[in-house]
Amino acid sequence: MTAKQIRVMVLNDMEKLDRTLFRLEQGFELQFRLGPTLQGKHVHVHTNYPAEGERFERHKFRVLDWINPTGREDDSDKFCTLDLKISGSYQYYFGHGSGKSGGGYIVVDPVLRVGEDNHVLPLDCISIQTYLSKCLGPLDEWLDRLRVAKEAGYNMIHFTPLQTLGESRSCYSLADQLELNPDFSPPGQTYTWTDVGNLVEKMKNEWNMLCITDVVYNHTAANSKWIKKHPECGYSLVNSLHLKPAWVLDRALWHVTCAIADGKYKDRGLPALIQNHEHLHAIRGVLWQDVFPKIKLWEFFQVKLEPMVEQFRTLLQSGELLEGSQTLIKTEGKQQLKIIQDPQFRRFGNTVDMNSALETFVPHGPGAIEDCCNWLRRRLEELNGEQYHEIKHHQEQATNCIADTVSYERLADHGPKLGPVTRKHPLLTRYFTFPFEEATLEQDLELMNQPEKSCHFLAHNGWVMGDDPLRNFAEPGSNVYIRRELICWGDSIKLRYGNGPEDCPYLWAHMQKYTEITAKHCVGVRLDNCHSTPLHVAEFMLDAARTLRPDLYVVAELFTGSEELDNVFVTRLGISSLIREAMSAGDSHEEGRLVYRYGGEPVGAFLQPSLRPLVPSIAHAMFLDVTHDNECPLQIRSVYDSLPSSAVVSMACCATGSTRGYDELVPHQISVVSEERFYCKWNPQSKPSSPAEVTLQSGIIAGKLALNRLHQELASKGFNQVFVDQVDEDIVAVTRHCPSTHQSVVAVCRTAFKNPKHHRYTDEVPPMCIPGKIEEVVLEVRTIERQADSYKKDERSINGMPGYTVEIKEHIQLKDSKVVRQAGVTSRGRNEYVQEIVFEQLTPGSVIAFRVSLDPKSQELVGVLRHHLIQFNPLYKAGSLPDPNTPDILKSPLTQIMSKMTLADMNILMFRCDAEEKEDGGGCYNIPSWKPLKYGGLQGLLSVMADIRPKNDLGHPFCDNLRQGDWMIDYVSNRLISCGGTLSEVGQWFQAMFAYLKHIPRYLIPCYFDAILVGAYTTALDVTFKQMSSFVQNGSSFVKLLALGSVQMCAVGHFPALPPLSPALSDVPYRVNEITKQKEQCCVSMAAGLPHFSAGIFRCWGRDSFIALRGLMLVTGRHMEARNIILTFAGTMRHGLIPNLLGEGVGARFNCRDAVWWWLQCIQDYCTMVPNGTDILQCPVTRMYPTDDSKPLTAGTVDQLLNEVIHEAMERHMQGIEFRERNAGPQIDNNMRDEGFNIVAKVNPDTGFVYGGNRFNCGTWMDKMGESERARNKGIPATPRDGSAVEIVGLCKSTLRWLVALHKLGLFPYNSVAIHKDGKQLSMSYDEWDRKIQQNFEKMFYVSNDPNEKHPELVHKRGIYKDSYGASSPWCDYQLRPNFPIAMVVAPELFTVEHAWEALNISEEKLLGPLGMKTLDPDDMVYCGVYDNSLENDNYNLARGFNYHQGPEWLWPIGYFLRAKIYFAKKLGKDTYDETVYLVKNVLSRHYVHMERSSWKGLPELTNENGQYCPFSCETQAWSLAAVLEVLHDL
Repeated sequence: MTAKQIRVMVLNDMEKLDRTLFRLEQGFELQFRLGPTLQGKHVHVHTNYPAEGERFERHKFRVLDWINPTGREDDSDKFCTLDLKISGSYQYYFGHGSGKSGGGYIVVDPVLRVGEDNHVLPLDCISIQTYLSKCLGPLDEWLDRLRVAKEAGYNMIHFTPLQTLGESRSCYSLADQLELNPDFSPPGQTYTWTDVGNLVEKMKNEWNMLCITDVVYNHTAANSKWIKKHPECGYSLVNSLHLKPAWVLDRALWHVTCAIADGKYKDRGLPALIQNHEHLHAIRGVLWQDVFPKIKLWEFFQVKLEPMVEQFRTLLQSGELLEGSQTLIKTEGKQQLKIIQDPQFRRFGNTVDMNSALETFVPHGPGAIEDCCNWLRRRLEELNGEQYHEIKHHQEQATNCIADTVSYERLADHGPKLGPVTRKHPLLTRYFTFPFEEATLEQDLELMNQPEKSCHFLAHNGWVMGDDPLRNFAEPGSNVYIRRELICWGDSIKLRYGNGPEDCPYLWAHMQKYTEITAKHCVGVRLDNCHSTPLHVAEFMLDAARTLRPDLYVVAELFTGSEELDNVFVTRLGISSLIREAMSAGDSHEEGRLVYRYGGEPVGAFLQPSLRPLVPSIAHAMFLDVTHDNECPLQIRSVYDSLPSSAVVSMACCATGSTRGYDELVPHQISVVSEERFYCKWNPQSKPSSPAEVTLQSGIIAGKLALNRLHQELASKGFNQVFVDQVDEDIVAVTRHCPSTHQSVVAVCRTAFKNPKHHRYTDEVPPMCIPGKIEEVVLEVRTIERQADSYKKDERSINGMPGYTVEIKEHIQLKDSKVVRQAGVTSRGRNEYVQEIVFEQLTPGSVIAFRVSLDPKSQELVGVLRHHLIQFNPLYKAGSLPDPNTPDILKSPLTQIMSKMTLADMNILMFRCDAEEKEDGGGCYNIPSWKPLKYGGLQGLLSVMADIRPKNDLGHPFCDNLRQGDWMIDYVSNRLISCGGTLSEVGQWFQAMFAYLKHIPRYLIPCYFDAILVGAYTTALDVTFKQMSSFVQNGSSFVKLLALGSVQMCAVGHFPALPPLSPALSDVPYRVNEITKQKEQCCVSMAAGLPHFSAGIFRCWGRDSFIALRGLMLVTGRHMEARNIILTFAGTMRHGLIPNLLGEGVGARFNCRDAVWWWLQCIQDYCTMVPNGTDILQCPVTRMYPTDDSKPLTAGTVDQLLNEVIHEAMERHMQGIEFRERNAGPQIDNNMRDEGFNIVAKVNPDTGFVYGGNRFNCGTWMDKMGESERARNKGIPATPRDGSAVEIVGLCKSTLRWLVALHKLGLFPYNSVAIHKDGKQLSMSYDEWDRKIQQNFEKMFYVSNDPNEKHPELVHKRGIYKDSYGASSPWCDYQLRPNFPIAMVVAPELFTVEHAWEALNISEEKLLGPLGMKTLDPDDMVYCGVYDNSLENDNYNLARGFNYHQGPEWLWPIGYFLRAKIYFAKKLGKDTYDETVYLVKNVLSRHYVHMERSSWKGLPELTNENGQYCPFSCETQAWSLAAVLEVLHDL
C-alpha cells in the first residue's frame, strides 16, 4: 500500500498564478494552505472543481471548508482540500473580504485505458504515429495500412481530420465538420461515424492501440456550404466594417494580378514571369504609382472639413458667447481635439467631438467666431494629415510584406517557385473571398455598400509572424489585413465566434456537435493551430468533449515563443501533452538537451515525501522525431540519422512518436495539401522493391519496433530517472534508471546529421565507462544499404527508399556484440563496479543499448538496505531483500532504541553548534569545498538536505562530499558512539545501516544517506514530542517547531554549566566524571543563544534563562529540569540578587537589577503551571554565598528552603542593596568606568517602585556598554535605564500579588518585610507594598494630556507608558520602547483598559516590525535600526554597535506585545478580539516562515530595521523562541 500523494499549494496574498502550470494526477489530494500574508485573515477559497457526484460547470464555483487539525492557536496547519478524481482544467481563486486576492489553475491528467482488460496506458508510455487520413484510402482498407503502426510497436494513432475536405484538399481545410469524408466510402458503399467508431474500438481491444484526431476551430473551407447560408459565422464587410479598407486594397491587388497576367505591365518592366529583383522593384512602383493613389485608403480615416466647420459655426452662433478677455484661448487644442472613427468606415465619415472643439476654441469679442472657425479648420487639416501619414506607414509595411511574399513564392530556392502570375497562381493570395463574376475594380467597390453581397466577402485565415497569440488579428484594433502581414491560407475562412454562443448561435452549436462527434469516437483530440484558437472557444468546446469523455487526452502544438504564454493555453484548456519537435534541434547536443528537458528526474534522485509542496511543472511533452508539418529529415539531415535520432527521442521519459513515412524512409515531405497517394499496406511476405507494401525490413521499421518496445517498457517499469551524456559531437548516450531496482538502460546513439558518404566522420570513438554490470545488449541496430532498385516515386503509393534497411540484434550477450570490441571490468574503489566499453563498429547511424544492473554484491546490499528502510516508508518494499545476517542492533526498530533517550540526549543527537561540539573535543562537520554545517547533530545535515532534496541538486558540494568518501557517514555514527549510553546504541544503529551504504555505488549514496537520515530524524521527532506536554503533542507544526527550540537550547555540557544542587534534593541526575571517576550532577542548563552564547562561561545568564524558562521548559512540560535551574540560581543568590552571567557560580557577576525579578516570576509560573507546583517552595536550596562576603561553599554546607530565599530577595530590596562589584576593574570588564561597578537596587517607600542603577551602568536587558575610544562612548551605557524601569516595576507587582495570595493560602510563611533604618526596625507588609505600586503606577507612568505633567517639554508621544520613572536623564523616561507590554502581561491590574489599548496601538504603529519590536521609537533623534558591532568610526551613537538597543528589532519583546494585545482585546469585546487574533496570527506566520527556512531552525536574537538580516545577531535565541511559543500558548 503506497502512501497517498498529497500536494500543498500555499496561498499568498495578491499572488496570481494564471500563467503557472500545476500538473496533478487523479488520486492525488490537493491541499490549500495559508501563506504568511494570509494567516489570521478570514480567507475563502473557491474552485470550480465539482463536489462529489456533481457535474462540472466552468462558471460554477463553490467555497471549500477549512480543516484545522490542531485547533485554534495558529493557522500553520489549517487547510482545505480537493480529492482529485476527474481530469481537466480547474480554476481556483481566494480572497478575504469581498474581492479576489489571487488564484490560478490546476490541470489533472487523464487516465488512458487500452485493451480488452482496460489496463492503464501511462502518458509516458505513449508511442504515437500520425496518419494523413486522406491517404488511408477506403475504410475497409484502413486496417491493412494501420497495421504498419501496430507492427512497428506504436500504441496510439493520430489521424488528421476525418471530415469532408474542402476544395484545396488540405487535411485541415474542412468543408463539413459534421460529415465523414466521403472518400472513405468505396463505390456502392456508404460508411458512417459508427463504422469509424467500431474500427477504433477494434484497434483498442485487439491491437492495444488508441486513436486521437484533430479538431480545427479556427476556420472552415472556403467552399463550405453552411458558411454560404450563415455568412455571419465569418468576418465580413457587414459584421466587421473595420476590414473595409483592407478589402479595398485586396481587390485592387487582385486587379493588379489580372493586369500582370494579361501582360498589361510588360512595358513597365513587370512581366508575368517574375524572375529577379528588378521585377520586384517594378511591383513596388505599380503599388505607389497606380494602386495607392487610386484607392485613397486614407479617406476612410479622415474628416470632411467644410461640413465640420459649418456645424461648428452654427453651434457658436446659436450658443451664448463667453465673456472675458479679447484674446483667443487655444490652450491644449492639440491634446484635446481627436478624430472619432466612423463605425461605418465610410470615406470622410469621421467626425470630431464638438464639445471638445467648443471648449478648445472659445471666441472673445467681435469677429472672433470666424477666427475660431479658421483655427478649427487648421486643426482639422493637421489631424487629416496625421491620418494620412499613419496610412502611409501601413502602406509601406504592406509594400514590404508583398515584396517578401512574392520573393519567397517565386524567387527563393527554398520556396515553391510558382512560375508566371496567372489567375490560378495569383501574384498574392487573396485575403477575402469574392464569390462573384470578374468585373472592373470600380464595379467591385460598388458591391461594398450592398449588404446582401458584401456579407459574402469573408476574411481568410492564416498566421502572423511574431503576433500576440492572445489577440485575435481579425478584430477591431488590429491592422494585420491592411498591412498585409497575414500569411494567408486562401482555402480557409476565419471563423467569428464573438464573446459567447449568443454572439453567433449557429457557429457555436455547429462546432459543439463537431466536437461531440470527435469525442465520442476518439480518446483524445489534437488542437490544431491551438495558439490562434480563441481561448474561450477552445475552453467551451473541450468542456463539451469532456462531458462525453471525462478522460479526454488533449494534445496541442503551440508556437507562442514563450513557456509562460504556452502555460496560458495549457492551464486554461487542460492540455495533457504539448508536441515538441526533435527537428528543432540543430545538432545532437541540442537533441540530447531536449531529452533531458522533457522529462524524468536525475539519476540517483532523492525520494520525495508523499506530502510535499506543489511546484510548477513544465507541460508534459509529446516528443516527436518528426511531425507532419516538418520538412523531410532525409533532405535536411541524412538517411543514416533517422534511426539514431529516433533512438534519442524514444529514450525520453515522456510520450514520444513519429509521422507515417519517416520509418519507411520516404525521401520527401508528405504534403498535407497536395499528397493524394495512399500509404503502403502491411505484408510480411512482400519484396523490398514492392512500392505498395511494407515489411519489418522496410526502412528502419525493425529498429523502430525495438525502440518503441523499449520506450514502453522503461515507462511502465518506472525507469523515471534520466541522464544524458554528450560523448562527443555526434554521440549521445541516454541512461534511463529505475530507482527501486537500480537497473539502468543505456542507449548509445551515433547520430549522422550529415551524410557519411560526403562527410568525414572520425573512426576514433571514445571508450565509455558504464557503472555496474552489463546484463545484456538490449539491442544493437544500424542503418545499412541493401541490394534494391533505386528509389522512384510511385504514382499510387507513398513509397520509401528501398535501398536501406536495418541490421538488428536483440537481447544478446556482450561477447556476441559486433559493435563492442571489448568490455573490461574495472573497479573504482571497493564499491564502484565499472565496465569500460571499447567500440569497434559504432558507425554513424548506429545505436546500441545495454541493460545494466548493479554488481551482484551491491544489488544485494541495496535490497537489504531497502528492507531496513521499510520501517520509515513502505515505498522501499519494491526492490527490498530480507537480510539473512541482520546485525543485532538492527533487529529492533529504531523507535524502540530511541524511546530510551532523554531530551538531553536528543540535544546531542539533533543539535549542538560548533562551540558546544568543541567542548567535547570535536566540532561540526566541515565540507571542504563549501562550509561547515550549523550543527553536529542530525539537524545540521537535514537543513542542507532540505534545500537539496526538492530540487534534486545532486551537484551540490554536500552530495559531492558523500560520493567522494565515507567521511561524513563515519562522522555521524562515530560522534554518537563516543557519547556512550543510549546515544551509543543509536550510533551503532547508524553504523550498521552505513555498513550497507558504504558498499553500494557512490552515485547512489546521497539518496540512501538522505533516506536513512530522514527516517532517523522523523523517528527522533516523534520520540521527542512524546516526552513533552500535551500542548506540544497536540499542537500545530509551528508549536512543535518552537518546542524543538527547547531541545536545541537545553543541554548537559561536557563540563557542568550549573553549580551543584543540594544533595538533599531528590530526582537530581548524576553521571561519573570521565577524568576524576567521581559522581557528579549533570543538570540541563539553558544556552542564551547560538552560536555566540552556547558554551563555557558565556552559556548561562540569569536574565536570559528566566525570560525563556516559562516558554521553553514549563510550556513544553520539562518541569523537573525547570525546577533544577530555578533552584541552582537560587543557590547563587548574593546581595539579594541573582547573577547576570552565571559563570558556574564561582565567576558570577551580580550586575543586573532585573534577573532576580524574572527568577521570581518563573517561580510563580512554576507554582501555577506545574501540578503540585507549590511543592518547590519547600525544596532545599544549597547556598553558595550564605552571606554577601562568604567564599563559595560546597553543596550541602548551608541549605535553606526556597521560601526563605524568596523572602530574603524581597527583604534585601526593601532594605536597599548597595555594593561594589568584586574585582572591579578591567579584569572583569575592560569597558566599564569605575562608577559603573557600583551597584544599587532599592525600593521607594512612597511609591513601592524598585529603582536603582546609575548613568554608568546598565542593569536591565538593554545592557549595551560603549566600547569605542575613537567615538568617545567607551564606558558609557547606551541605555542605562536607571531609576524605576517599567518592566521591573511590573514584575515586582506580579510577585507581591502572588506572595500575598500564597500567604493567605498558608503556602508562604511571610507576610511582611522587616528593615533596619536609623537604628530602628521597621516593617512593611507585602499587601501594603502591593497597594502602593497599584496606587502610583498609572499616575507616575502614564503619559497623559495632563497639563500638570512634570516635564511637558520632554513629552514626545502622549497616550503611552513611560519606559522608566526617575531616570538620571529625565528625557529617557519618556522614550517609547517595547518594555511596558511586559508589565502589562505580568501585572495587567496596573493598567486601565482604555489607556493600555491606546498605548499598545501606538506601539504597533511605531515599533512593530516583521519579526521583532523596534527597541526605540523611530521618531527619536538617536534611532538607528542597523546594528554593526564591528563599525569603528567617529559616530558616538553608532560606533562599535552602540545602538544595539536604539532601534534594531528584538524578537522576544514581540511575544509580550502580542500577549498584552490578546489580554486587553478580550476586555474590549468580540470584534476587537477577532481583529487582534488576526494580527497575532499574521505576525506569527512570519516567524513560522523564518523558522521553516532557517538552517538553524530557530528565531534570531534581533533583526535590523524592517526585518533585515543582522549578521551580528545570534542565529537562534532562547528567549525569542520562548516568547513566541508563549503567545501560541495564550491563544
